[in-house]
Amino acid sequence: MQRVTDQDPYLWLEDVEGEAALAWVARRNAETEAALAVGDGFAALRTRLRDVLDASDRIPYTTRRGAHLYNFWRDATRVRGVWRRTTLEQYRKDAPEWEVLLDLDALASAEGEKWVWAGARVRDPGHDRALLSLSRDGGDAVVVREFDLGSLEFVEDGFRVAEAKTRIGWIDADTVFVGTDTGPGSLTDSGYPRTVRRWRRGTPLDEAPVVFEGDAGDVSAGGWHDSTPGFERDFVVRTLDFHRGELHLLGADGTPERIDVPDDAAAYAHRGYLVVTLKSAWLGRPAGSLLVFDFDAFRAGDRTAQVLFTPDERTALAGHSWTRHHLILTTMRDVSTHIEVLTPASDGAWARSPLAEVPALSDATVVDTDPDVSDEFFLDVSGFLQPSTLYHGETGGGMEILKQAPARFDAAGLRVAQHFAVSEDGTRVPYFVIGPADGGPGPTLLYGYGGFEVSLTPYYGAVTGRGWLEYGGTYVIANIRGGGEYGPTWHRAALGADRHRAFEDFAAVAADLVARGITTPAMLGAEGGSNGGLLMGAMITRYPELFGAVVADVPLLDMLRFHKLLAGASWIAEYGDPDDEADRVHLRETSPYHRLAAGLPCPPVLLKTSTRDDRVHPGHARKTAARMRELGLPVLFHENVGGGHAGASDNEQAAHNHALVHTFLRQHLAPGDPPAAP
Repeated sequence: MQRVTDQDPYLWLEDVEGEAALAWVARRNAETEAALAVGDGFAALRTRLRDVLDASDRIPYTTRRGAHLYNFWRDATRVRGVWRRTTLEQYRKDAPEWEVLLDLDALASAEGEKWVWAGARVRDPGHDRALLSLSRDGGDAVVVREFDLGSLEFVEDGFRVAEAKTRIGWIDADTVFVGTDTGPGSLTDSGYPRTVRRWRRGTPLDEAPVVFEGDAGDVSAGGWHDSTPGFERDFVVRTLDFHRGELHLLGADGTPERIDVPDDAAAYAHRGYLVVTLKSAWLGRPAGSLLVFDFDAFRAGDRTAQVLFTPDERTALAGHSWTRHHLILTTMRDVSTHIEVLTPASDGAWARSPLAEVPALSDATVVDTDPDVSDEFFLDVSGFLQPSTLYHGETGGGMEILKQAPARFDAAGLRVAQHFAVSEDGTRVPYFVIGPADGGPGPTLLYGYGGFEVSLTPYYGAVTGRGWLEYGGTYVIANIRGGGEYGPTWHRAALGADRHRAFEDFAAVAADLVARGITTPAMLGAEGGSNGGLLMGAMITRYPELFGAVVADVPLLDMLRFHKLLAGASWIAEYGDPDDEADRVHLRETSPYHRLAAGLPCPPVLLKTSTRDDRVHPGHARKTAARMRELGLPVLFHENVGGGHAGASDNEQAAHNHALVHTFLRQHLAPGDPPAAP
């Protein structure tokens, strides 16, 4: 067993804006830039990647609000971006006419702030006002301002909320539900809202009445108004931990009525239905099932369910979307998408019909619907070598192609395959391989995540294509346990003390790639971010012999202090509680930071983070880099000043970060000469 140490001489690096910490960061950044960001090759790569991110012929994905389709757009000339809208008639054109609602570059210049778009809530039913969320340089915390969609100006005396991890939504023209930082006791230990207030226009926020509150140890509390015509009602939710919560209906007198479903189920009301996705068995139905009930009958005690989906060992629920009269159901069979339309009948049964044929090893995503008004849907279909195609249609009718993205990289000679590795306990673990069809050991990049029931599905990765595949590399995505590729049981298999199973799965895929002759350990790199950064830390400290280089983005690495740093307390349900002696045993063994030791046969490592990441504290990467340097282990460190948990707040920063990663991998895995200039 690898020796584990509790010593931590680098706590000072947790001081995010501390003078000494930032000076250390500046020195490390200079070293990394000198090692990677030099020469014409780096500049050319960064430019080619920036071209992908800024391309004017990208698909501008939209959200319908009334008669308009809304889009947020960034490109080479609009670095921070514009919020804009158009009509479906215009959107069908190759060059739609867009009405620009807000120019963030102009706003940032006028106010001297590095504003990053964080979304908008448009008021129903008039679609005349919006609550805009703006982040300072990419953090999760936002400021909120009310915006007039007629005058295209901020409302001078409108709703405004200072910077916090705020949740806010319209109730009516003059009232909102809001959860935010209003002083001591208003936030949970995780830094999210603990209370829900009903705030009326023109009144002080801190005097708005509290209509619901959770406990300090909860993750958060939130409230929303259902404006569906004929079904207007208010809900509040208490998020107990990352995987459990309580849904409450607010009565006319403000009394919350708990909807009696399991606290680990996902539940919501849609028109006359209560929709429940199970994470554990209930009412004789297995975890992963999708159930619907009559909402009022359920409240009265009737537990008669219509079963819309039941999983099996190879098939899991991927998602669902409502139109006015139908439900579009998306499932995954061995991580490939299937999609169908379900229609309720008067006798309570549901008819089924296919919506669209999805090519093998591809993915289909319902981008948007308008469930209060029509059966319209927007469907995006893509694959690893198949650029996105956006369809528009109506359930029960035909589909038209609205937009098609062009190819962004040369896919000649490439193929996609799916294989299965066998993990240490005998579990079959699927993974996708995208690379040269002629085979033979070559440079390979293996990507993984393995947590929080997040599924890694097929997608068209233009940056990876240009930065890695065009250089002769092979790209691999591992669908390890901890994710959601096979539903809740796949996720739960790697929870808490069983986290090592995700690590074993990833290592099994790495070994299988070598056994199949796809690569060798010296030519195999690994990359992961956030929880995937924890996975990378495990590879460094548990399986270093399997890899020639490792990249960890905004990583979680100190598993004995994660709950004390920023949003870390919200992840205790996923990993365990370091303050609980029973959990601390496995967390000490899980923690990459504490497993580092002199003499570790460590491959070269690149650690990347952001000063503005207010989700996963930059101290994780900082301290690990400092400890590795102390032990003489090969590490480079790069910290972007802005960008939040995404690591970059604009396309220029993103292109630079990607170029650093791919240059680092090419240096150590030798994927050959760069392609000829286009």
